[in-house]
Amino acid sequence: MVKAVILAAGEGVRLQPITSTRPKHLIKVGGKPILQHCLSALKASGIEEAVIVVHYMADMIRQYFDDGKRFGLKIEYVEQPSVLGTGNAVSVAEPLVKDEFLLVYGDLLFSPEAVKGVITMHQKEKPTATMAVVPVKRPESYGIAELENEKQVKRIVEKPKREEAPSNLANAGIYVFSTDIFERIKNTSASTRGEWEITDAISLLLNEKKALLAVRISRDDWFDIGKPWDLLEANRWALTRMNHKVCGNVENGAHLIGPVTIAETARIRSGAYIEGPTFIGDESDIGPNCYIRPYTSVGQKARIGNACEIKGSIIMDGVHAGHLSYIGDSIIGEKCNLGAGTITGNYRLDAGSIKMMVKGKVVDSERRKLGAVLGDNVKTGIGALLMPGVKVGCNSWIGPNVVVYRDVPENTALLLKQSLEEKKLGS
Repeated sequence: MVKAVILAAGEGVRLQPITSTRPKHLIKVGGKPILQHCLSALKASGIEEAVIVVHYMADMIRQYFDDGKRFGLKIEYVEQPSVLGTGNAVSVAEPLVKDEFLLVYGDLLFSPEAVKGVITMHQKEKPTATMAVVPVKRPESYGIAELENEKQVKRIVEKPKREEAPSNLANAGIYVFSTDIFERIKNTSASTRGEWEITDAISLLLNEKKALLAVRISRDDWFDIGKPWDLLEANRWALTRMNHKVCGNVENGAHLIGPVTIAETARIRSGAYIEGPTFIGDESDIGPNCYIRPYTSVGQKARIGNACEIKGSIIMDGVHAGHLSYIGDSIIGEKCNLGAGTITGNYRLDAGSIKMMVKGKVVDSERRKLGAVLGDNVKTGIGALLMPGVKVGCNSWIGPNVVVYRDVPENTALLLKQSLEEKKLGS
């Protein structure tokens, strides 16, 4: 049985402010960290041992997954001293790998079938390496494979112009390698960004006429998480595939419609109306008289109170939205406290697609519905309004009646100054 090497060293800058306080790989979708979904898929495909390459907030990953026994796996860790690319990350795992190994990126969601397809092809054909490829709509955002004879990889072109892309088949970040890859990594050079990439080592194999095969996987069996709104789609992906179960305290008069998971120590009060697929975590308190719409995940110890409506959102642990608030297509970080009447706008008045700042650049999400992204420990006052696509950094305060049109940095208070005129009545 092959051992898996999982790359989980990166910071996930594009997902800030969510990744300011946790590694990207520990962001929960469908109630579980992204990396746990990855490990579950590996176990279901027959993998029993994994090496996780860590760096950013490495102790958090080690603490959560420990030795892997809780997940039915044997897990070892190796630290990448600096984030110097995927090739460098793979190379630090060499001392723990003796034979052929499976390599996966730990910030992906994928099905066991996707992994099985790559392993089966590799064991049957016995090439030097095998990789998964997946059809994508925007080839300019991925490494694109050019194939010959349907399954032989001829070359990989990194982020080609759309009109120059040799195909629409993207490198899916799932491989089986022989240990030959380590020697090829040593023979590669750093990119212009100062990083050693695994695709450069693959190109050396191709230049040597080594056999590199591609396995096409279904787009439904794979999801790449790169930008904040991808987390909402990842949450939808996970919720759709869950085996839902109601275990908690559901009071008379509460309505659960469709596939809903209620954790054992959660409470659903009378008048709550919850449509699935939806996940409610342990010790969370929902209702009375609130509306939880599909594709919503509520973490642990959260409070969603009277007359609140939540739609297609990720509500992290310890969030408090006591009353009269609307959260739509948004991500709310841990221990945020939303004052009465807090509204996240998720739709532009002109019905246009919503843009968001990502790594200092305005990026079109290509979504007509997208709300706000709040880091951990954000507080909003009564009547606060967040416009579509805004982000609020960790530990910031949004004062009463403030309308947030632009991103708010961390540790910042945004307060509204009033200009009042006082008159005596009857004068």
